[in-house]
Amino acid sequence: MIFLKLGGSLITDKTQDNTPRMDVIRRLAAEIHSALSTQKSALLLGHGSGSFGHAAAKRHGTRGGVGSPAQWRGFAEVSVIAARLNRILADALHDAGVPVMSFPPSAWLRCADGRIVESDTTNIQFALARGIVPLVMGDVAFDSVRGGTIVSTEEVFAHLTAAFSVESVLLAGETAGVYERWKKREDAGVGDATSAVIRKITPFNWAQIQTGVSGSHGADVTGGMAGKVRDMLDLVQRHPTLTVRIFSGLDEGNVLRALGGEALGTEVAATDDARLIDLGGWMNA
Repeated sequence: MIFLKLGGSLITDKTQDNTPRMDVIRRLAAEIHSALSTQKSALLLGHGSGSFGHAAAKRHGTRGGVGSPAQWRGFAEVSVIAARLNRILADALHDAGVPVMSFPPSAWLRCADGRIVESDTTNIQFALARGIVPLVMGDVAFDSVRGGTIVSTEEVFAHLTAAFSVESVLLAGETAGVYERWKKREDAGVGDATSAVIRKITPFNWAQIQTGVSGSHGADVTGGMAGKVRDMLDLVQRHPTLTVRIFSGLDEGNVLRALGGEALGTEVAATDDARLIDLGGWMNA
């Protein structure tokens, strides 16, 4: 089984509120349909909120907790806006021939102090057994401590691995992978730095490279790239046979290739490796 996330930065313009990238969404839907027609792996899809849910959640402070009447109105607003993007994506997938069905996490999971603690995945399992592709998303969630909060798609995926036998988690964004910035030379001036895709991230090298990993363009209330990597490191340590890949979905055909098993972008794994970073000819010394 494969989990595939279409990142909010990929399917929306995160610098402009409520702005989907329809050309990208339609192409990705076609690639997913093509992959499903040539392979037998079960697929569960997820997507980020991008310029839809993130902007509203940041405005209302929903991630940190919900208590006042104004905050609860904001909680409901975030839910509606996130569902709007989910509908756009579901329609595109349906039009491309993918048998998709939406499962908003706010309807089937609950949190305690920002962490998922309870869920009912029965209907998702029922759908998968009948050839339907479930579609989840970053969403609001009721929380026994905070009142309400936000759960990211990565957090939803991590929770669902306990219910399903997952082979790989694919995170398609707008960058070629996870980048690290470093100085080209010891005498490099301020701002004279370059970057490269980190080929593999493990618990053994994350402490050394995390300060060079950039954040997110536009609003992101779930931690940006660094938060994404931390979530995935926690996941692979709990499920060491799982493969996670962070790669670009903007390059045509990449989602199709990734679903076919091609090694793209940055791998996040539980085990170390001798070759961790492609420095592209530059050395840090």
